[in-house]
Amino acid sequence: MDNTTTYYFVGIKGSGMSSLALILHDKGYQVAGSDITQYTFTQRGLEQAKIPVYPFDEANIHEGLTVIAGNSFTDDHPEIKKARDLNLPVYRYHEFLGKVIEGYTSIGVAGAHGKTSTTGLLSHVLSGIAPTSYLIGDGTGKGTPNARFFVYEADEYRRHFLATKPDYAIMTNIDFDHPDYYKDIDDVFSVFQSFANQVNKGIFAWGDDENLRRLKTDVPVYYYGTSDEDDFQARNIKRTTKGSQFDVYYHDEFLGNYHVPLFGEHNVLNSLAVIAVAYFEEVDLDEIKKELLSFKGVKRRFAERQIADMTVIDDYAHHPSEIRATLDAARQKYPDREVIAVFQPHTFTRVIALMDDFAKALNNADHVYLTDIFSSARESNGSVSSEDLAKKIAKGGQILKLDNMSPLLDYHNAVVVFMGAGDVQKYERAYEELLTHLSLKDN
Repeated sequence: MDNTTTYYFVGIKGSGMSSLALILHDKGYQVAGSDITQYTFTQRGLEQAKIPVYPFDEANIHEGLTVIAGNSFTDDHPEIKKARDLNLPVYRYHEFLGKVIEGYTSIGVAGAHGKTSTTGLLSHVLSGIAPTSYLIGDGTGKGTPNARFFVYEADEYRRHFLATKPDYAIMTNIDFDHPDYYKDIDDVFSVFQSFANQVNKGIFAWGDDENLRRLKTDVPVYYYGTSDEDDFQARNIKRTTKGSQFDVYYHDEFLGNYHVPLFGEHNVLNSLAVIAVAYFEEVDLDEIKKELLSFKGVKRRFAERQIADMTVIDDYAHHPSEIRATLDAARQKYPDREVIAVFQPHTFTRVIALMDDFAKALNNADHVYLTDIFSSARESNGSVSSEDLAKKIAKGGQILKLDNMSPLLDYHNAVVVFMGAGDVQKYERAYEELLTHLSLKDN
């Protein structure tokens, strides 16, 4: 790391990029970056840190910069191209992350689903016990002086996490996703196997995942879950409208009773993985219990607002497994209320590859609404539409348009879950504005 340079992030509003920018800023380095002018949910942290963010323009690039290029942008991007023309140091995001984690007890959190929530929970717990730096995929990052731990989200997309070699890894699951890049589940497994081979001390993996059970590594793999086959077990699980409570065992050793203010079975498993890591790092288990109780969640993961008589939940879920988990959490917290799903499908290739699974997952809601498919920078069109998915959903699947959110006004004292990885929040805001306007009018 170099104090004489400014670290310039091309695509600084990306969730991982903004986290990394905040870490470098906290460590005292000069940081700046560029991105689209449209507001994003990661932007506030950059503003609070007073990190300059410019609109994309090759004129931003000059001598004295070290450029960190967001993975959404090719080498043809004008800023990246100019940086290379000037022979400036240019790193891809994942390459630079691999350098940043050196020198700490590092823990990479990997998995097709649950990475961000688990990284956030682990970061919160360890931060309450020892100096901890962390990078979370919701745009949150912190560089703590003299940190003992470095917790980071390890992203499998395009094999990016292979640029990192952590001491420990948590692996929440292996599932087929990113069909624009991976061929099939075996292709996904192969990259997790490669990542496992780079872990230095130990791996904590969900025991019910048949692919995680296939891992062959030189370091120990400790499985966590709810079955007798697991090394770390959650037993006597109690799920209430206040959260989840469970006993933890390492083999037959009782490690205590834990309570988390989180909902859904997946959050019991995520908590179990965090407890397992802390146990192996000889962290006081009573401290772990206390820290778990105060976790407030991460951005865009089951984030709730109450407007009039409606509960509105915002969640990043964009894969069938994530939709099931989010709806399961909503059912646990609000067992006596109708649950309405508003889902924005994310990328055409994912909808084509997982169409039937999406339909089954969405059927766990009482009513289902779809927006048009969000087209990413990687693919702007495709041969499938939200109408195609709607036909497969037993609970219906009415298409919502931004200029007409009124169908959602038919529900009262219910829960509306907005889900998606694109810009589904604009639909949520339109509904909230309508709901607020009508409730003020009625009063």
